[in-house]
Amino acid sequence: MTAPTDTPDTVTTVYQVSGMSCGHCEGSVSGEISEIPGVTSVKAVASTGEVTVVSAAPLDEEAVRAAVDEAGFELAGRA
Repeated sequence: MTAPTDTPDTVTTVYQVSGMSCGHCEGSVSGEISEIPGVTSVKAVASTGEVTVVSAAPLDEEAVRAAVDEAGFELAGRA
């Protein structure tokens, strides 16, 4: 499990998402998570299932879970 990486202005957290298999999946997950207030960057990688999220402050994991669910996938937790 990777702990969030904090800098003075951002927090980077890596989540594990199950079910992604292609670029469209990456886009769906990234798009939904990007709508969470405070998120500044999202990078989803289908081949590893990892989603790296950069935000202005730590995110509520339930908000991330709801966004991933909305995209049609399952948040397995933090990577």
